[in-house]
Amino acid sequence: MALSLLSPVPPSASLSSSSSLSPIYSLYHPKGTLVSNRTSTSIFGGFRSSWNLKIGSTAEKRQLGLMVSRNGGEGELDDMDEGEIQRIGGGEEDDEEWTQGHASSSSPERWDVLGLGQAMVDFSGVVDDAFLKKLDLEKGTRKLINHEERGRVLQAMDGCSYKAAAGGSLSNTLVALARLGCPSITDRPLNVAMAGSIAGDPLGSFYRTKLRRANVNFLSAPIMDGTTGTVIVLTTPDAQRTMLAYQGTSSVVNYDSCLASLISKTNVFVVEGYLFELPDTIRTITKACEEAHRNGALVAVTASDVSCIERHYDDFWEIVGNYADIVFANSDEARAFCHFSAEESPISATRYLSHFVPFVSVTDGINGSYIGVKGEAIYIPPSPCVPVDTCGAGDAYASGILYGILRGVTDLKGMGELAATIAATVVGQQGTRLRVQDAVELARSHDFRLNSVGTDVGS
Repeated sequence: MALSLLSPVPPSASLSSSSSLSPIYSLYHPKGTLVSNRTSTSIFGGFRSSWNLKIGSTAEKRQLGLMVSRNGGEGELDDMDEGEIQRIGGGEEDDEEWTQGHASSSSPERWDVLGLGQAMVDFSGVVDDAFLKKLDLEKGTRKLINHEERGRVLQAMDGCSYKAAAGGSLSNTLVALARLGCPSITDRPLNVAMAGSIAGDPLGSFYRTKLRRANVNFLSAPIMDGTTGTVIVLTTPDAQRTMLAYQGTSSVVNYDSCLASLISKTNVFVVEGYLFELPDTIRTITKACEEAHRNGALVAVTASDVSCIERHYDDFWEIVGNYADIVFANSDEARAFCHFSAEESPISATRYLSHFVPFVSVTDGINGSYIGVKGEAIYIPPSPCVPVDTCGAGDAYASGILYGILRGVTDLKGMGELAATIAATVVGQQGTRLRVQDAVELARSHDFRLNSVGTDVGS
């Protein structure tokens, strides 16, 4: 079959049928206090004791660009209320969220997933190479910018097709996960939440509201005198993205009693790799991971970016080596974790990492992906699609893996295939968020496979 030719894998790259994943309830016990019915083949045992704000007309784009650029990003935008921001271009079709009835002001007894990450509003647009050259931007890179630079880029985008959204890598994963676990699919919807830093400004309110409508609860209190961070995502016709981040209040993530309380009621705690870039955040991450393990939660870490790993290599390994139960990375990030050269295969990096982390997920673009467990790797073929925008592919893939874990899936290959299909669905559209209807169809179509028990994961 053609797909298998993209990344040939030797027969040894699969696990035997005895290497399976225990039901998720058996994974929620702290290290060293596992329940007696936990099987010896458990992956996690034996290792350590969008919703978019559409910007339609040129006049609307100019209005938003001017609001953001004045006074270096301050001014009119901060003076507007959330309703006025929402009215610039109106809502998207997905604003009528299918699972809206699930939204509730009361907190559940436990959160299925709590993510800790950067909360930033995305301004996404399609540009050509000449646009990047004019602003002296290197294609495919990610850099930090200040107020003035942010305003200058948005003004230059006047006339381009772009939109604003409650964005961020982690929020993409959490929204997709919440949509996969919506009430129309399962009797008990997944309880999904996020913590981080937003300001008490209109963009902060926009971010919180949009996530809430997607059944992702943003639980951190706003910083009243701050400015919510933004990311400008410029996508060229070859599907490459250039990212310009203004961090604002997102650059400060503190560990406090509120965060500790949330983590103590969480089953899976996800740490976004971009947090390692922030000053002193390693202390927050360490304390949060310690609290998660004390309360029996699984800890997942997203690699986020190669340069981020290279700059904070020791900090990453402090967390990955001591706390992580799950690691999400692409092939370049996996090699960076291992200090491997570019010539090393992603399967080698997957196997290596899986000696230190119980569950390793490594994506390799059009070549497929791998799931690593106990020094071995399972190859997941790519799901076919016509790429439109690669932004958010890895985030979508991670949502499929988390969904499978929360469902207690034993068929790791089936879990990976669902994740690959979700990623392909997002790559084949404009925008980083898995749409509601797509989520429902994907979850239902994979339901029989995911509920199967005892499937040979090496087949």
